[in-house]
Amino acid sequence: MAQTRFHPSVEGAQHGAKNLAQFLEYAKKSGASGAQPSNYMLQSDKGLKSAKEITDTFAKARMNLDGVSAHCPFWVHTTAWTGTPTIRPFIPGDIAKKSVGEIEKWAEDYLLRLLDLCAELGVKVVPMFWGAAFGWELATGYPWGFWSGGDYDLIQEGQDRFVKKTARLRQHASRLGLYLCHEIHPGTAAMCADDFNLLVGICDGDKCLGVNADPSHCWEGESWETRFLKVGPRVYACHVKNFVIRPDVPLRRMESAWQKRAMQFTDLPSGDLNLTRYIELLVRIGYPQRYCEAMDRKSAPLVVEAESAYRDLDATSANGIQYVRDNLCFPLAAGSFEEGMGA
Repeated sequence: MAQTRFHPSVEGAQHGAKNLAQFLEYAKKSGASGAQPSNYMLQSDKGLKSAKEITDTFAKARMNLDGVSAHCPFWVHTTAWTGTPTIRPFIPGDIAKKSVGEIEKWAEDYLLRLLDLCAELGVKVVPMFWGAAFGWELATGYPWGFWSGGDYDLIQEGQDRFVKKTARLRQHASRLGLYLCHEIHPGTAAMCADDFNLLVGICDGDKCLGVNADPSHCWEGESWETRFLKVGPRVYACHVKNFVIRPDVPLRRMESAWQKRAMQFTDLPSGDLNLTRYIELLVRIGYPQRYCEAMDRKSAPLVVEAESAYRDLDATSANGIQYVRDNLCFPLAAGSFEEGMGA
């Protein structure tokens, strides 16, 4: 009998105005079977919620806990050294006033506690992304970058920085059996597949270094198929997201208004990506089996992260959940279609 190895799920970071119970109610009503709340949804006035409180909330909603989105605190931890003010939206106001070293220490302590909570919840897959460990010069990708000189080498310094800054978090994740699933993404420590494989190499093949596949970030010369085939064995998580590239608009134009940008995220059905082919690739690289084994589950989530510069967020996300449910959670082939020919 044909088997379906996927279920519709949804990312919580874009729905931060909702608390955990409200988010799960919205996700359930929209057609999701599971959800991936953000770390902020797991907080209370006294700190992180207890595992029991979280599991009780999921049980009441009759929803699967598919992972914990920890993108923001990880990005703060590996980016604070640059002195950028863009980390401030993701940290408490009193922490934002502290020194870079104190901010890093706060972020590391917070993440260690969050990883402990994930382990207690039975969540082994933690979608996230590492911050700008190599600095903003390298993040530009500018080909005439002056990245090394007589007394400096920004690439080597970045490698040393990444290994040192992430060591404690990686060691803790490994002890707990967790996978830290980097979303290969512009402006992060690994912006393409080769960058990610570099991180794995300088960390001596650290098993905890995983990938959160997201095809909507492949818009500067590396196709999503090329990217995820290169890192396939480390894909433990995924997002389902779509985008368009507006012709004749510079991709690196300094424009903060989403509607005027060259690259724009869209509702799932109308973007440039063929999402069915993307799901087929996830099957090919072994994502559903890998996730199910790590999380001891019978199906893997297809986590919707639909966004739009034009449509209401809740409506866009609900439409995405229903699109995944109705079009992408298809039964997988048990064998070749040739096997039944001539029978």
